[in-house]
Amino acid sequence: MAKQGKKTVNIKKGDQVRVISGKDKGAEGKVIRVLREEQRVIVEGVNRMKRHTKVIDQGGRAGTTGGIITAEAPIHVSNVMLVEGDGVTRVGFKREEVTKRRPDGSTYTSTRSVRVSRKTGKEI
Repeated sequence: MAKQGKKTVNIKKGDQVRVISGKDKGAEGKVIRVLREEQRVIVEGVNRMKRHTKVIDQGGRAGTTGGIITAEAPIHVSNVMLVEGDGVTRVGFKREEVTKRRPDGSTYTSTRSVRVSRKTGKEI
């Protein structure tokens, strides 16, 4: 279950994902956009829908031409898995120690969260 206030999504824009259920099962593509509040992602070439548009005549070149536009529709994040190598993997998180620098030049150690593959343990 997601946290009370913010909804977390482990998939990021630019990730290579594979669809694991639905009409496009087995298809792979790159994440174009993440809709965090709806817990959905838009994947390139997956879940394509056709929209019929009307001709809008505003005179001259300002009007739009009508026709059928094909675009990707959002798909729920639970229906995709991150691709790593030749297979898919779940996403985990790990705290990693890093050295940070203050504006005055002094350094200190802190931790940052990094995404890791559950299958191999490598950083994504």
